Amino acid sequence: MISELVLCVVEEKNPEFWRAQAQTTLKSALSRKLNTNVAKNIVLFLGDGMGITTITAARILKGQLENQTGEETVMTMDTFPYVGLAKVYSVDFQIPDSAATATAYLCGVKTNLNMVGLSAAAQNGVCRTQKGNEVTSILKWAKDAGKSVGVVTTTRVQHWYSDADMPASAKRDGCTDIAAQLINNTDIDVVIGGGRKYMTPKGTVDPEYPLDRSSLGKRQDNRNLIDEWISMKKEKVAHYVWNKKEFDAVDPETTDYLMALFEPGDMRYEVERDPLMDPSIIETTEKAIRILQKNPKGFFLLVEGGRIDQGHHASRASMALHEAVALDNAVARSLQLTNEDETLTIVTADHSHSLSFNGYPFRGNSILGKSPLYGQDLLPYTTLMYGNGPGHKIIDNKRPDIRSNKTESRLGPNVMETESRLSPSECEPDSKLGPNETETKSRSRPK
Repeated sequence: MISELVLCVVEEKNPEFWRAQAQTTLKSALSRKLNTNVAKNIVLFLGDGMGITTITAARILKGQLENQTGEETVMTMDTFPYVGLAKVYSVDFQIPDSAATATAYLCGVKTNLNMVGLSAAAQNGVCRTQKGNEVTSILKWAKDAGKSVGVVTTTRVQHWYSDADMPASAKRDGCTDIAAQLINNTDIDVVIGGGRKYMTPKGTVDPEYPLDRSSLGKRQDNRNLIDEWISMKKEKVAHYVWNKKEFDAVDPETTDYLMALFEPGDMRYEVERDPLMDPSIIETTEKAIRILQKNPKGFFLLVEGGRIDQGHHASRASMALHEAVALDNAVARSLQLTNEDETLTIVTADHSHSLSFNGYPFRGNSILGKSPLYGQDLLPYTTLMYGNGPGHKIIDNKRPDIRSNKTESRLGPNVMETESRLSPSECEPDSKLGPNETETKSRSRPK
């Protein structure tokens, strides 16, 4: 790190170093030919909670993980030729959640907080109002166009619900839980993530954690949605897998359908992942693309870095940033596997977090470390800090002394204590590479 910093300082003291960089960037932009092809494929990378501050911090972390100072690092998503900002809010709230934003970027329709796949004419928490207010998504549009579709995530593929999580009023109104909708609403070719226990009857022993009661099946209707899914695909080559050995054995060339659920709930954070049991997001993205790209009419693939958001909610910036770096590495692998002339690749976020970048840390200072400057109370503070969330402490009108704390795993106290991190609303970055038109008549995400 020290030798890298010395080299950077020597180069950067020369004005021509910066001017040459600017000339190279300008020449690259001016020489780029506009891709007017119609996109056959779309790969949408969604960093849940990956706002601009998260991207900046993840960029530095990525470089520091490669023994560089970090600030000068170029992420794969930074290399995309087209960059814009998406203005995020819901119909009824200034700040949206992941449900409302998912409806926006997948269905092209802004809706109310906590609602997925419904217009704002439906009421949050009143399940019977969903009838007649459903909106279709790009997955359906792609299937209608004869394309294959897939979903890869680092969270539960249902991202919450089995019927056990539904209120009694919703069941009386005949509403269906998200896990059941997953296998019935749209014929999804590839589903990869976590969430086994939401698919099996209450009390079903988990194959990986047989002694863990929290991993038992949750469904109260006694349905085994995994078995139902397998039964629905009898005429095709379909595989259900739950560990990396089975996953690696799946041959994309002969596979029509794949459901891979690697954990009872969310998948593990990247830094805690057991590489012998669970594949990385790079591996799951590659497997999905190799299966889907056999369709001559093309495919749509959503890849969600969902645990970026969960790391932030828990005030675990290290986890969130490593997840963002992993997502960027998956973007790089996707670009290697696809052809820019026929594949539109988008990297974006659904909302941000109250993560701030503080003080004046020296060049190359650990992004997860402390600022060299102290506050007016003569106590240090971390370079990164949250505006709210778990961890806020004030004792005798003073904040804790973190000089002896290792902040690489968890940051210091937050400005305001809340049970979970609250998501702020700011414009989210959208980066695009590939054709400027798509075959499906999809609407753009509302601005």
